[in-house]
Amino acid sequence: MTERKSTEFLAIHCAATRPSHNVTAAEIDEWHKAKGWNGIGYNYFIQRGGLVEDGRPRDDQGAHVSGYNAVSLGICMAGGVSEKDGLTAENNFTDEQWKALDELTGRMVKCYSHAVVQGHRDFPQVAKECPSFDAIKWAFEHGYPTPNDWQAEMTPEKWKTA
Repeated sequence: MTERKSTEFLAIHCAATRPSHNVTAAEIDEWHKAKGWNGIGYNYFIQRGGLVEDGRPRDDQGAHVSGYNAVSLGICMAGGVSEKDGLTAENNFTDEQWKALDELTGRMVKCYSHAVVQGHRDFPQVAKECPSFDAIKWAFEHGYPTPNDWQAEMTPEKWKTA
């Protein structure tokens, strides 16, 4: 594995799995190996019950945001698509997952204080809805660093519709 050059971003992802699928990091590791990767592309994975599992070693380069893997740490949550069709993006994360995401993000921000928190979909040229919620708004609401241009554009009027 290659060591990550720096940590400019904490990238939030969803596994694009149905809420009934209690996927684990080991299962995602198998999926990613089947794609020819060196294993799970995320550094951390949050199961439906809130259990945080290690993925790639924290300081290793992940495989989760094309063009940004050398400067980002990947956090993925199980879920993110509808039970009905398994395709439609849906914010169906559990309370336990939100709590785990908040605790994990807090720890990572302490380690990488200059890194900003954003979703996979917030990176340039990403044509996915991942992580199926507005990660920048979530990070802002929780007091985590977000991209400066987003914060600068926020006004009370825009906040109500963000």
